[in-house]
Amino acid sequence: MKFTKDQKMKFVQEQAGEVKKYSVVGVLPLNAIPDRLVQKARNSMRSQTRFIIAKKSLLIRILESDEKTKPLVGELGGMSAILLSNEDPFVLYQNFKSSSIKLAAKPGQVAPEDINIEAQETTLQPGQTVTELKQAGIDVQIQKGKVVIAKDKVLVKKGTVISVAVAKALKTLDIMPFTAAITPKVLLQGKLVFTTDVLSITPTVVSGEMSVAFRSALALSIEAGIVNQYTIVTLIERAFRSALAVGIEGKVPEPGIVEKLVANAALQASALGSMVKEEPAEASAKAPAPAS
Repeated sequence: MKFTKDQKMKFVQEQAGEVKKYSVVGVLPLNAIPDRLVQKARNSMRSQTRFIIAKKSLLIRILESDEKTKPLVGELGGMSAILLSNEDPFVLYQNFKSSSIKLAAKPGQVAPEDINIEAQETTLQPGQTVTELKQAGIDVQIQKGKVVIAKDKVLVKKGTVISVAVAKALKTLDIMPFTAAITPKVLLQGKLVFTTDVLSITPTVVSGEMSVAFRSALALSIEAGIVNQYTIVTLIERAFRSALAVGIEGKVPEPGIVEKLVANAALQASALGSMVKEEPAEASAKAPAPAS
């Protein structure tokens, strides 16, 4: 169905008005995205998000209608949608990520990860299916009238092109190795622009990086002798051990050192005692009595 010039102008005006009602405006790439995934995302986020799907030329006019959204024009690709929401950009991005779907493999695609086949009894019926699975290199047997995969196998290694036979076998076994996700390319909230790199940062990632940074800063502070609430205990313990070592080396008879010095003296005395050879008992008995 073709729209007249007046209908297009009306559509642009109406949607430009809608854009002003939302605090977050974004660009959503739709190239190679299955329609059912788009529909799933729209249904799951209907209460918080609105999609404007139209030809690129119309989307450009909608974004250009406001100076605030004009910078987003350059983010529009071959097939895109304008995303409107009042949700926090990071929450919005994660909601899209959770709406991903699994896809079957197609011949010619490259495996994103190793595709493993596990030994198991299947619900498949013997027949042509068995031949197709064997053609894909799967060890299939018929046991008690049931199709059984006899051995575990890495059917396709990561980075390997999927053949026609393998794609057919994976579909038969209901294995879907690919994931399709619809995610915003960029989100604009006020004067802040959030790109995919920024939006993909999660609380877990942030806390992990902060933990690593803290440990590095703590080690550096201790090494440099910087006193603060995090280093004070360690620095005092280190200073005490150093002072104790100096006191023992210098044999300073101070409280806390005397016991160490006595213990060291006992060890040295024991070592010296072990070096003195005792006279045999027989030799002692034969020794002449002293002159009176």
